[in-house]
Amino acid sequence: MNLYLRYFDNETLVKSADAAIDFLRSISEINMDPALEADIREYAASSVLYPKRYKIRSRVYFIIIKTVASTMQEFKERRKDTGNNANAEAKDNSVSTVMLKLNEPREGWYEGSMEFKRVRLDPTTGKYKYLSTPFVANVKASSAMDCYNRIVDHLRQRVDDRSQFPSPKGKNFNYRFLGRAK
Repeated sequence: MNLYLRYFDNETLVKSADAAIDFLRSISEINMDPALEADIREYAASSVLYPKRYKIRSRVYFIIIKTVASTMQEFKERRKDTGNNANAEAKDNSVSTVMLKLNEPREGWYEGSMEFKRVRLDPTTGKYKYLSTPFVANVKASSAMDCYNRIVDHLRQRVDDRSQFPSPKGKNFNYRFLGRAK
């Protein structure tokens, strides 16, 4: 297994812990002591695959990543293919699935519940503050999204304009289909 090392713009891909230590010694800001050297050798020899970072000074680190890539270009391409793109794609798929369920036309009665931030005057201080307020209603709607919109419209007429409502895609809005409207 190879090691990728990076310290700001200095980066390299090496085949052994010795080469990694030589690279780090070439950077004047990194103080290579026997403890750091032993830790790098131990990390390289271990079966641990997660990246490791070492503190140089306050908010300044260098990182070591184990990889099977044999060249720097191969390493960068692998990171690009499997890194953030996979997470972003999975997130996009989950969001689109939630939106499809919310917008699925299904006319009938829904029980919609949400927890929103309601602005209230604190009589002891005379200042306004946000309070988490649960709200549950049975709503006749054409979809779950329509249920959400009707609940929010109802609440906007009855609470302070500064109140904050949750996203229909978030965990603070839940709905349950109760049945067809008669």
